[in-house]
Amino acid sequence: MTTPTHLQQFVQPWFQGMPDTVLFSSLTATAIGVFSLLVVYLFTRRLMLPGIQKVVTKLSPERIGLLAPMLTKLNRRFAGMLCCVLFLATFDSVYPVTEFAAEVLKTIGQTLLIIHVGFIISSIVSIAGGIYNQLEFAREVPIQGLIQVVKLITFMICVILIVSIVLEKSPTYILSGFGAIAAVTLLVFKDTILGFVASIQIAANRLVTYGDWIQVDNYGADGEVIDLGLNTVKVRNWDNTITTIPTYMLVAGSFKNWRGMQESGGRRIKRSLNIDMNSIRLADDELTKTISQTIALKEYIKMNTLPDPVSNLGLFRRYAEGYLKQHSKINTSLTLMVRELQPLNHGLPIEFYCFSEDKRWISYEHLQAEIMDHLLAVLPIFDLRAYQSVSGQFSPAAITPTAIKPTIKVANNTEVGQG
Repeated sequence: MTTPTHLQQFVQPWFQGMPDTVLFSSLTATAIGVFSLLVVYLFTRRLMLPGIQKVVTKLSPERIGLLAPMLTKLNRRFAGMLCCVLFLATFDSVYPVTEFAAEVLKTIGQTLLIIHVGFIISSIVSIAGGIYNQLEFAREVPIQGLIQVVKLITFMICVILIVSIVLEKSPTYILSGFGAIAAVTLLVFKDTILGFVASIQIAANRLVTYGDWIQVDNYGADGEVIDLGLNTVKVRNWDNTITTIPTYMLVAGSFKNWRGMQESGGRRIKRSLNIDMNSIRLADDELTKTISQTIALKEYIKMNTLPDPVSNLGLFRRYAEGYLKQHSKINTSLTLMVRELQPLNHGLPIEFYCFSEDKRWISYEHLQAEIMDHLLAVLPIFDLRAYQSVSGQFSPAAITPTAIKPTIKVANNTEVGQG
């Protein structure tokens, strides 16, 4: 049986003398209540809140204007919450329903109210994060993980409140039951908990931030960080693929961050050239004269500092170092040297160690190629040969008679090659 409401008693005289007066008055009261909620929602959603948003946006168009999508979402959720509050506040006075239906409708209204409040808090946190991201130091200390933690806690509280309303139990009763499923909860939210701790360490130690070039070999990631979340970090690789890495792996494992190189005065060039050791010899006057006639040797080498005697490899090393020091795209304020490494079975490695002023990838690669091309081209001038392993098949024309050495037999029947 329905209980008459104040609004039903007010409209009941309108239907006096008509059959089913109670039914028509109940439907009219319900229609007035629903229509009032719709009017309040449209007024709040379309007029009042957008007007406030326009006024606030005019105060700071550059900063607040970027938050327009978030503010629009907040307006919609706030209008929904206001309707839920109005529905619950006027329910007993407007809607003539049975006691069972009243309990069900009130439960639904309270549930929707809690959901809207949770989403409003989520929107406010997102707006606060958007304002923070506009600050200068936001790239160095990202808080995306903390924002997601706050949202997660908010929705967990909302779920507890909704369950307590549906079961008609106190929230403390629901919380006491969580102790029995604590192990399951920890297992389900293991990655989230690890990600939360990792996010705090990443933010505190400034390990990674947006736009950093990181390299994580275990996950095949080599590119720019585009998102720092609670559970995952997204990296856009240089081939435009996206690699997703668990956030806690950046703390538990190892990775390479190229931020130091990007903030330094140059990008390192470290290349080596293997010299055939059979081509190394002392440089006589004739070789020095030949070199000087081909390249401006004195512009790159201080001749009075050369040891006597000097090898052709020594001249080449000094020339290469002088060439790098005079190169317009090399940062000479950083380490610059040409050194010999440990001789190996595939030649003597000569390493060129310097830093490029231009740290952009394409320019950096072009500079490396330019340097190596030049040094390989001048190598024969110093009567040196680069070592390379022979592979494939020999051409018959490449085998000259001088390459075939006759053999003679000696007393012990062993063969000795002549040459």
